[in-house]
Amino acid sequence: MSSTVLTNQSPTNQSRRWTGLAVLVLAITLVAVDATVLSLAIPSISETLRPSGTQLLWIGDAYSFVLAGLLVSMGSLSDRIGRKKLLLIGSSAFGAASLLAAYAPGPGWLIVARALLGVAGATIMPSTLSLIRSLFPDDRERATAIGIWGAAATAGAALGPVVGGVLLEHFWWGSVFLLNIPVLLLLLVFGAWLLPESRDPEPGRWDVLSVALSMAGVIGVVYAIKEAAAHGVARWDVPLAALVGAAALTVFVRRQLRLDTPLLDVRLFGDRRFTAAVLASLIALVGLSGVVFVTSQYLQLVRGYEPLRAGLAELPAFVGAVVGGLLTARLVRRSGARAALTFCLLAMGLGVGVLGWLQQDTTYLLLAASFLLVGTAEGVVYTLAADLVLSAAPAENAGAASAVSETAYELGTALGIALVGSVVGSLYASGLAVPAGTAPAAAARAGESLGGAVETAHGLSQSLAEPLLASAKESFVHGMNVAGVLAAVLLIGAAAMAWRLLRGLSAPVATTPVQQPAPEKVDVQKVDA
Repeated sequence: MSSTVLTNQSPTNQSRRWTGLAVLVLAITLVAVDATVLSLAIPSISETLRPSGTQLLWIGDAYSFVLAGLLVSMGSLSDRIGRKKLLLIGSSAFGAASLLAAYAPGPGWLIVARALLGVAGATIMPSTLSLIRSLFPDDRERATAIGIWGAAATAGAALGPVVGGVLLEHFWWGSVFLLNIPVLLLLLVFGAWLLPESRDPEPGRWDVLSVALSMAGVIGVVYAIKEAAAHGVARWDVPLAALVGAAALTVFVRRQLRLDTPLLDVRLFGDRRFTAAVLASLIALVGLSGVVFVTSQYLQLVRGYEPLRAGLAELPAFVGAVVGGLLTARLVRRSGARAALTFCLLAMGLGVGVLGWLQQDTTYLLLAASFLLVGTAEGVVYTLAADLVLSAAPAENAGAASAVSETAYELGTALGIALVGSVVGSLYASGLAVPAGTAPAAAARAGESLGGAVETAHGLSQSLAEPLLASAKESFVHGMNVAGVLAAVLLIGAAAMAWRLLRGLSAPVATTPVQQPAPEKVDVQKVDA
């Protein structure tokens, strides 16, 4: 089996390797922040652009949907044309799409801009993880590097609301996108200088039909799930999208098995480590992104926090994500990958389940404890899953394998927003009691979202505004309670799945040089029985 070709520079200098890692951490943090930074801006966007409830969900998850649909294709492309090259091209496109999003004149334009950001982000994410493999051929160093990378990815998602809160305290909602520009300039300059180029020496043809099938399959299935959760399965487009998506994925898998150089080697899923890691990452992100999306609105619109205060209130999730990512190596060394992955999924379920008992006046300490527990557990799950995926794949297919891990991340983010947001939205609409005497247009606006109800109340008399707001907040909290319990059940199920898949597993020989286990190595070969 051929090894990955490095060009331009060899990552043999230790200081250069770690400085190059800093560039990759900057890239993954930027993309992760962009997935959640908009959460605190939702009330401001609702007031300025006046989107419908459905448009509001698409503004939140168009980025992750498109990104998830393209990650496998872009990961495979990076193996062919060069991971550094695609990273720098994608960074430039990310900057252009950020400008479009910042100055979007209406909700439709903002949805398009978020989709374009997803296209650009799909070129960045798989390149970062696969370049780590090129930079760090040594098992011990690579495990440490992946721990830092994983901490940055999960911390970036948790940091998004904090960054958004700081900006929204002083600027308009578009500022959360303009933040990307100076970061991207640093990434382009230092990435071009410090990162080595690497690619598969015998990449074969990039199958365009496989690209179309993978994107159609992922987006079709996710769209069907999202719309079914929001409107039920009676609408004609829901079963059609599900059927088209499932058919496209089926054809995609069969085509990959026939191709000499597949876009994605689906045989990797025959490795139970790989399958367990991908599913764990997917389900964990459903819980994390759903929590961030819902609690950002809860803190501002129910508890009345200003954006900055709301962002700071979610800071324990950021702290926990950093700690969890950095402590993954030690935890796995002591308990084994199976126990670590299972325990942290259970811990996430417990943390998310706290949402089932939150009320309007619940003490913040309970919510802070939930954030800290969920963030820490997610830091471990995501970092460990990334290492399991990367270790199971051949070096020359690092980009495509990394893309599977990132697809699970983004698909989980999109599904979390779609499913949790749809459950909350549906229960909110059904439970809202609009006071008699409210104009039909105002009542319709209030029924679309909690943000719509708050905006509507500003134009009503006190006798109508107060009962409307009371009912809206009560209905939203009820929807959040139900969604929290459902997400917790899903995470507990994921823990059981991981425990079963990793039972008695004997890992295959690593594709990188095997070192003696070091104290800080994430020893993915040690999957305890």
